[in-house]
Amino acid sequence: MIEARQLTKRYGDQLAVDGLSFTVRPGVVTGFLGPNGAGKSTTMRMILGLDAPTSGSVLVNGKPYREHRAPLHEAGALLEARSIHPGRSAFHHLLALAQTNGIRRSRVDEVIDAVGLSDVARRRAGKFSLGMSQRLGIATALLGDPRTIILDEPLNGLDTEGIRWVRALLGSLAAEGRTVFVSSHLMNEMALTAQHLVVIGNGRLIADTGMADFLRTRGRSVVRVRTTDPDALVARLRAEDVEVSSGPDAALTVSGLTTDQIGLAAGTAGITLLELTAQPVSLEEAFIDLTRDAVEYRAHTVGASS
Repeated sequence: MIEARQLTKRYGDQLAVDGLSFTVRPGVVTGFLGPNGAGKSTTMRMILGLDAPTSGSVLVNGKPYREHRAPLHEAGALLEARSIHPGRSAFHHLLALAQTNGIRRSRVDEVIDAVGLSDVARRRAGKFSLGMSQRLGIATALLGDPRTIILDEPLNGLDTEGIRWVRALLGSLAAEGRTVFVSSHLMNEMALTAQHLVVIGNGRLIADTGMADFLRTRGRSVVRVRTTDPDALVARLRAEDVEVSSGPDAALTVSGLTTDQIGLAAGTAGITLLELTAQPVSLEEAFIDLTRDAVEYRAHTVGASS
């Protein structure tokens, strides 16, 4: 379990994390979301004792991480996939960690096999692709068979098979009763993987809730509509809180209204509907809507020069 209480971190005049409180519980995959610059990596570093909080506290399995006698048995982490000596092989990197942390040698072979690096275990890590480095980083996190696993952007550089493997791995670790805390910018994957979300922006907590509740309360309803008279229906549905867009197949996508509301509006106007389908709420859209005011860098459309 991870327990953060009023966690705050300043770097000079910059407030990176501001009074952050949340609990990451065992048995579920908890996603850690936030825009770039929100304070996610700083928070993870404070959890692991790599950065000292300016104020507040954070406990891992009941103690500050630094106070555990065998920390790798308590929490394993991947914060930076490339933070491995490039001249050392995957096997010897893991073996060195095992020998200095009282971990049996056979565990090295187990985690190498588990992450799919058996064929390249003796190759220098500096020659690894980003995806292979991610697998080695995950093997490092699992080496001590820890109760808590913390992974920062573990999907970067992985191919489709690798992403599916990580998804299954995280689910199996949580099913074993472990605490799983993972950050990612891949919203589609997070929607498939996480059961709980902690969302921050500008260093502050924005949401701490189950995935289903987050989508139900934060996401706007989206409906796909096909009709014989799309222009008339658009005019009928136009309102301040309603967004209507047209797709390549002439179907309309309507957000802000339910299927019942659209059907009633079309029926009242005598407009024939060919399709009226409620679409699943997107985690990406819900996240963007929630963090709209917490984005550090915002891009603007650049028009073509005349």
